Amino acid sequence: MTSLRLLFLGGTGTISTACVRAAVAAGHDVTVLTRGTRDRDLPAQVRRVTGDVRDAESIRAAIGDERFDVVADFLSYVPEHVATVLSAVEGRIAQYIYISSASAYEKPPRYLPVTESTPLRNPFWKYSRDKIACEQLLVDAHRSRSLPVTIVRPSHTYDETKIPTIGGWTDIARLRAGKPVVIHGDGTSLWTITHADDFAVAFTGLLGNPAAVGDAFTITGTHAPSWNQIYGWLADAAGVTDPRFVHVASDTIAAWAPDLGPTLRGDKAHSVVFDVSKVTRLVPEFRTTVTFDEGARRIVAFYDAHPDQQRVNAELHATFDAMIAHADRAGTAAT
Repeated sequence: MTSLRLLFLGGTGTISTACVRAAVAAGHDVTVLTRGTRDRDLPAQVRRVTGDVRDAESIRAAIGDERFDVVADFLSYVPEHVATVLSAVEGRIAQYIYISSASAYEKPPRYLPVTESTPLRNPFWKYSRDKIACEQLLVDAHRSRSLPVTIVRPSHTYDETKIPTIGGWTDIARLRAGKPVVIHGDGTSLWTITHADDFAVAFTGLLGNPAAVGDAFTITGTHAPSWNQIYGWLADAAGVTDPRFVHVASDTIAAWAPDLGPTLRGDKAHSVVFDVSKVTRLVPEFRTTVTFDEGARRIVAFYDAHPDQQRVNAELHATFDAMIAHADRAGTAAT
């Protein structure tokens, strides 16, 4: 593979960190632009520059007159963000990779598996609608002025620091304390969950790939366990042999904890599996290597080794107790 000059806008998040490491391992020359406020271990070969991606002049000051083969944008969430980045880098890049979201696909999905031709429509979650608007801006720019854009749509991507349940570490703490844990719905819906290292394989294969320009790709694994399995594997990893799970309708959870509503009603409440044959045609080595039974063990091991990261959300903890007590009194709790 030819070595490429890459600029990552953001390189210390869950997905971007794995992609930076994979790009370095592939022999590419990697520069990461961040605000410098979040430190995460990156390979020694990575050059870090500091800038504000919301300010075009700050981006220009950080990268000077350098040209890059690829700019990978992990930090733009609304069209104004994308426009700011493009005003700073367009004209001196051969490929602009935009990280969108598979939550942009219509909810609830009419057909499974979801493919790249599935309509983009999410009436429940503003985050997803904003990603759709960003994509529209980029598609228009590709059509009108040949912007060399590639759009990628990850779904739920995690690493050892990211607990995929609605309560995060609060759920693990409750399990270990012998308290019941809330699972949305009846726990049987299927959820595609992808380890960041697996995502990074497909992402790296699209870098500098001319067949990827002007197109969009779903990047997820093929591992789609049920939510009951996901919580069960976490309980096993946490050493809990007899967990109590309480199943509560997503709409009810959203009523008790409004902050959880958009991600549940706009994504996690539905069975979602994906057809990833399109990206696999370009990156045939891409496959699922980390299933969540192993992922759960890695997550719990990380948090056990980092007690400072074991943060219980007291408000959510109390809300779960109240929600479960109400469901018990009403006779609607399902275990």
